Amino acid sequence: MIDYFEGIKIYIYLKDHNPPHFHAIYAEHSAEITIKTLEVIAGSLPVKQLNKVREWAKDKQEILLNEFIRLQK
Repeated sequence: MIDYFEGIKIYIYLKDHNPPHFHAIYAEHSAEITIKTLEVIAGSLPVKQLNKVREWAKDKQEILLNEFIRLQK
């Protein structure tokens, strides 16, 4: 797990597919979100939680991308 806040868990998985993305899980909802554009590429989150995830990730994009690349090696 990368982070946890307000009931939202953030993950980047080993050997995951491109484009670089992270997983956000909230209760029974989950979404894959691209690191570069912060767009949902699979799944969904409630709007309030999605906005919180995007706000959280906005200043962490470089860190998230580096972690994604590290975990794919």
